[in-house]
Amino acid sequence: MDKIIYFDNAATSYPKPEGVIQAMALFSHEVGANPGRSGHRLSIEAGRIVYQARERVTQLFGHADSSRVIFGLNATEGINQGLQGLLRPGDHVITSSMEHNSVMRPLRALEKEGVAVTVVVCSPEGFLDPQDVRRAIKKKTKMVVLNHGSNVVGTLQPLAEVGEICRRQGVLFFVDAAQTAGSVHINMEGEKIDLLAFTGHKALFGPPGTGGLVVGERVEEKEIIPVKKGGTGSRSELEEQPDFLPDLGESGTPNTVGIAGLLAGINFVLKEGVERIRSHELGLTELLLQGLADIPGVTIYGPKNARRQVSTLSFNIQGMAPSEVGWRLDEEFGILCRVGLHCSPSSHRTIGTFPEGTVRFGLGYLNTESEVRQALQAVRQLARKG
Repeated sequence: MDKIIYFDNAATSYPKPEGVIQAMALFSHEVGANPGRSGHRLSIEAGRIVYQARERVTQLFGHADSSRVIFGLNATEGINQGLQGLLRPGDHVITSSMEHNSVMRPLRALEKEGVAVTVVVCSPEGFLDPQDVRRAIKKKTKMVVLNHGSNVVGTLQPLAEVGEICRRQGVLFFVDAAQTAGSVHINMEGEKIDLLAFTGHKALFGPPGTGGLVVGERVEEKEIIPVKKGGTGSRSELEEQPDFLPDLGESGTPNTVGIAGLLAGINFVLKEGVERIRSHELGLTELLLQGLADIPGVTIYGPKNARRQVSTLSFNIQGMAPSEVGWRLDEEFGILCRVGLHCSPSSHRTIGTFPEGTVRFGLGYLNTESEVRQALQAVRQLARKG
């Protein structure tokens, strides 16, 4: 493969730490069994890996009970389980105008079934005012669902403030941590988060097909309707779905080889330290922001403040479509990024870039200052020609 600079970590992290690859290979070579379905030694070992992964998830997110971690394919599946599993016709839910379609599409579907949805409009930089959430709460408000970090412009939302408002009002607080899990500190207890959806393949450095939902203690497990039903390896004498966590949300054979990789990825994050990861990404983001701001013809969107965002940044070059910029960055400079609407049309309407979208650089912990400087030079050359 030709030399590349990978700036698409907001979509999925690459490369993966060597330990992640080794853990998946080791599972495939030496374990390979189905966890919780059999009593033999390999099944028990597979179950041990899944259990250990649950323990690491709760350690990372400041949650006490690993049995309340539901593993699934990604944050999207976790979000669907949380929304469809808890919202009923007549309920009211609040969200923001900076949400990914993983939140918006399930909510729009639930809206057709009788769930009332309020979208609180964020600032052009993508920020939510917690008081707007407070004012939107009604008697029938069941839940506030909010992303932690924007996948378009990186904006970090005030979780602690919103969590406090929700707790005082008796409303569930559901956080989409797809863009922040592993790179920004999260404490479910401290920030009063009742449900947290996470994905494994981004800043947790796991493989695709891993992620899930962490269910807080205030959520009654018997109130959750599972979005899929089937074999769980437990209560096999019953033809009804188990009503206890995590089994009620984990039907079918799990992606155990993926969970082994996820476990290794979380161990990598815990060993490096979230604060160290955050510090490195802050430095890269500051360098990128400063460099892009100095290039004539480049428009940057979002906070333009590394401390108020994740290491995801959107920009456009005057006179060039985002699609052309992305194609030329790839073909001429070997810089891989994402262009367009990034599965979040509401965000682009909020920041004023709909329907064309933006060029998005998603930096990650394994990127370097040298790569950022090379990317800035590439954008500078394109802007001269644009």
